[in-house]
Amino acid sequence: MEPHKLSREQVRVIEGTFRRREPLALSAISLLEIAVLASESRNRFGATLDEIFDELQVEPGFLVLPLTYEIAFEVAALASLRDPADRAIVATARVHRLRLVTSDQRIVDSKLVPVVE
Repeated sequence: MEPHKLSREQVRVIEGTFRRREPLALSAISLLEIAVLASESRNRFGATLDEIFDELQVEPGFLVLPLTYEIAFEVAALASLRDPADRAIVATARVHRLRLVTSDQRIVDSKLVPVVE
C-alpha cells in the first residue's frame, strides 16, 4: 500500500492493528499484484521486490491468507466485479469475515464486503 494513497481512517485502522499486535491480513493474490507493480519500470514502492517480500515474510504483523477452495467458491459468487484479483481479495475478506482496506471505488460501491475507506 502506498501511504500517500491511504485515507486518515485507513492509516488509523492499520496503525491500531499494529499497535494491538494483531496481524494485518493480505490475500495471497495481493502478492501477485505487488510483484507486477514492483516489476514495472516506475516501481511505486521505492523498494525492490526482494525487499518487499523479505519484509512481508519476517514482519510478524503481516499474515498472508492463502487461496482456498472456499475462497475460490466465493469468487464465483462475485460476478459483479470484473477483475479476478479484486474478486479474490473480496472473497478472502468475506470468507475470513474481515474489513477490507481499499480505495478501489468499484469494490466500495459493490457493498460486497465491509470496507475501511
